[in-house]
Amino acid sequence: MLIVLTMLTVIGMTVVLPVLPFVVLQYVSHEGDLAIWVGVLEAINGLCAFLVAPFLGRLSDRFGRRPVIIGAAFGAAFAMTLFGIGGAIWVLVLARVIQGLTAGDMPALFAYLADITPPEKRAQRFGLLGALSGIGMMIGPAIGGLLAAVSLQLPVFLTAAVGLIIAILSLFLLPESLKPENRIPRIAVRDLQPFAVFKDAFSRKELRGLMIGFGLLALPFGFFVNNFSVLALDSIQWGPTQIGLLTAAVGIIDILIQGVLLGILLPRIGERGVIVSGIVAQMIGLIGLAVVASIFAQPWVFIVGALLLAAGQGASQAAMDGAMSNAVGDDEQGWLGGATQSLAAAMNTVAPLIAGALYVTVSHAAPYWLGAAIMVVAAIVVGRAHIANTAKRVSLGGDAVVPKELARADN
Repeated sequence: MLIVLTMLTVIGMTVVLPVLPFVVLQYVSHEGDLAIWVGVLEAINGLCAFLVAPFLGRLSDRFGRRPVIIGAAFGAAFAMTLFGIGGAIWVLVLARVIQGLTAGDMPALFAYLADITPPEKRAQRFGLLGALSGIGMMIGPAIGGLLAAVSLQLPVFLTAAVGLIIAILSLFLLPESLKPENRIPRIAVRDLQPFAVFKDAFSRKELRGLMIGFGLLALPFGFFVNNFSVLALDSIQWGPTQIGLLTAAVGIIDILIQGVLLGILLPRIGERGVIVSGIVAQMIGLIGLAVVASIFAQPWVFIVGALLLAAGQGASQAAMDGAMSNAVGDDEQGWLGGATQSLAAAMNTVAPLIAGALYVTVSHAAPYWLGAAIMVVAAIVVGRAHIANTAKRVSLGGDAVVPKELARADN
């Protein structure tokens, strides 16, 4: 059931990606303002998710993952229906507010997987979850791009329908994963404040470096996700169909990287090695996109850059999720999911605004050059972070394996 829900969730999230700028364009007075408005809408969504994610994460620690997943799905269905109806830019803004305030599905799914997976297998399982997301990412944008030829609103309404299906399936078929003995007895007010949650997370030695790295990685990828459709339109004159097919190709890369390659790499180079390798791939991809935006506007360079960025992000994210999950207790998985989701939402709040502003006022390449520089900093931070490489086998001759407590990486 978790497999089905994950795929449907990502399909629902990505069906609308190829058409988002074209839907917004219908309500923008000047085409030159498109990048700014796309950024504003995504920033509003990110801000609302930032404010509510700690509450939803802790709510799942108190009452279970299932109620949060169901509520998030119903919220997404309503929000995307409103977005599809449209009519004015303020309606789109309201839809994104609702979407952000009910964005509890991915943290709850994160915690759900942690509930049912032993610590030493979490990084690989998060990779498999990422591979399933890749399948959804492959299917969703392709459908969205094809449906856009019929109507720009059709992919949006399909997203709403997928949200409703997820809610119904979860309501009737999804068992609860959080055991009663692992539930927290109450929710403290402090747990509902994003900045207090961040302070608690960053105060832990075992989480500090990973959380900083997580935030640094989220910012450049936010530049890409919220701006690549506009870059494709402006630099290589692509439409919704081509953008949808490229996003589908990103899904295929995710499947190969997270579903196959991670299982090979994690036991050999550990979480840290996978994360740093992924960061390097993302940096090269961002440089490629910057080149497309500035001096060499060729579709093949755009495609290679986007695929490298996506491959690196998928690998590093899965390994980082596993490492962070292993750093907290069973009764804190929802708290961690809320903290990371809130941090990601914070980055998703500022990333579209930064990307849009740099794109319009400095140059089309500026967001990607900045992103590549941030990746260098992220590599240094993760290289020094405290990481327990639980997925890395350390042999003592034959097939003997060192217990995970003795296989910890250097601080």
